[in-house]
Amino acid sequence: VQLQASGGGLAQPGDRLTLSCTASGFSVRNYAVAWFRQAPGKERWWLASIARDSLGEYYSNSVRGRFSISRDSAKNMVYLQMNSLKPEDTAVYYCAKDVLGEYDYWGQGTQVTVSA
Repeated sequence: VQLQASGGGLAQPGDRLTLSCTASGFSVRNYAVAWFRQAPGKERWWLASIARDSLGEYYSNSVRGRFSISRDSAKNMVYLQMNSLKPEDTAVYYCAKDVLGEYDYWGQGTQVTVSA
């Protein structure tokens, strides 16, 4: 099982950025996938999860309405669209395989920096 997060980079406040999580060794249709982020000096923080099949999407209060998680089962990928980026969104973003709230496999992380 492997996950690889990509799509990070430098963005300006107010920009939109979409992160990708490419999964292998399991189907994103059959397992939930979550996104986390870790800002410098802070703990890793859960942002969003997309449940298996079509059981729904869930968001942290801190990003609900601004971030959107989605899945492409054919490509075995999960996305995190981030709108109206703020400097406080600067962090390393990770995706993880989610088994009933247990995160057993993690991607390597992708850096997002939001700065004017």
